[in-house]
Amino acid sequence: MNEPTTRPTAPLVVHQPPPVAPAAMHAAPIVPVQPGHIPAVASVVLPDGRVVTGYAVAPAQPAPVTAKPAVSRTAVNIALGGVGFLAVCGGLLLLTSFIAALTAFIGQLIILAAVIFGGWIAVQLFSTSGHQGGTTVNIRKAVIKRNHFHG
Repeated sequence: MNEPTTRPTAPLVVHQPPPVAPAAMHAAPIVPVQPGHIPAVASVVLPDGRVVTGYAVAPAQPAPVTAKPAVSRTAVNIALGGVGFLAVCGGLLLLTSFIAALTAFIGQLIILAAVIFGGWIAVQLFSTSGHQGGTTVNIRKAVIKRNHFHG
């Protein structure tokens, strides 16, 4: 079971590319380009005779530097937040003052109603002009004998 098995192997073949001949020390020819015009596809002939073709890419322009404002946006946002907070606090102060004034006004109305209603009740109780029931007895010289009134 654990015996080694031998398999026939094929000889390995290694392929090596042919060496590149050293290039001559002369500059690559430049493809003529019309002034002010860049072709859509540019070709360059290398010293060993190969031609490389590709798209012309405009050099990257750095982003223009914008002038920084004198005051940062963060400072402006903090200042606006403070103004808003002060407005809210002022409004809350006015709201509490309004509620206190309204409470005092309602209390005064209740007291006024009690005084007016109490005065009306007092007038009704102590007035003699409106009293029509019963008899009126004037006592001048009365003699009371044995639980009997003689007037």
